[in-house]
Amino acid sequence: MDLIKYKENKKTSFLSESLEKLLKEEEGIILLAKDESMKEMAEEEMKNILTQKDALISQMDEILLAEEKEEEFPNEIILEVRAGVGGEEAALFAEELSLMYERYAEKVGWSWKVVDLSQSALGGYKEASFEIRGQDVYKKLRFETGVHRIQRIPATEKSGRVHTSTASVAILPIRKRVKFEINPADLRIETSRAGGKGGQNVNKVESAVRIVHLPTGLDVRSTAQRSQGANKEKALEILTAKLSALKEEAENKKFSANRKNQIGTGDRSEKIRTYNILQDRITDHRIKESWHNIPLIFAGELGPIIETIETRSMGIDSEVAE
Repeated sequence: MDLIKYKENKKTSFLSESLEKLLKEEEGIILLAKDESMKEMAEEEMKNILTQKDALISQMDEILLAEEKEEEFPNEIILEVRAGVGGEEAALFAEELSLMYERYAEKVGWSWKVVDLSQSALGGYKEASFEIRGQDVYKKLRFETGVHRIQRIPATEKSGRVHTSTASVAILPIRKRVKFEINPADLRIETSRAGGKGGQNVNKVESAVRIVHLPTGLDVRSTAQRSQGANKEKALEILTAKLSALKEEAENKKFSANRKNQIGTGDRSEKIRTYNILQDRITDHRIKESWHNIPLIFAGELGPIIETIETRSMGIDSEVAE
């Protein structure tokens, strides 16, 4: 029996203490059973101890299994949306995507919190980060990472030309167990005053935090927390998630050739979906499926798309396993 794994885990350590006591009692009963006059009583006591041991071990194993599942599919993510090709139109599309995910989160009962937001001149999002918490949030949204493309006639377009704009989405799982440590010497930490919508200053102290990871050039910002310390903690959490995502993406690319029709969860440069406004059609290029009624989907009715992709991904994983 591996007592160490139970003792090292915070959720099972108190139960492991009870198990240790039972094991000591068990040793005493074994000695007691050597006395013929006490053998019958010892056997009865041993049955009771074994029942308690099995119950404790079963309870701890269930806790560890649940934790492993949560580690694979954590219930907390950072959703990043960045405007791509298309200038102001791309920024407006990035805002629409963000609102779509926020409305979907509201429908399924997840919490939504702004981490950082940079707006364009027309009010769109140049880049934005959000923290989402809730049951199965990563499991459901993990396939949203990639380049989203919209085709439409902008309101400012006088000649009626169709414009194509893009925005990238990244889903970063926040895992409790981190496989690597960040060297503090590799970080440059900057502070500034947090700003509100439109860029106005809403904070007279330098609470906003930007962290740059020098070896990779990755930078993250957190401006929505109340204090500099809280923003620093959140920024480090996001940076860790980004570095983990980079590592996973590199590993996934090694094995992607084994998949006939891969649905990626890490490569944000992959074009995954097109929103064609004139034809009222959304097409996911990975599974070659389309849906209609874009206004309803932008209003948060994203469930059918997410469920279809998740179902198809399970089929692909089964093929790979075989």
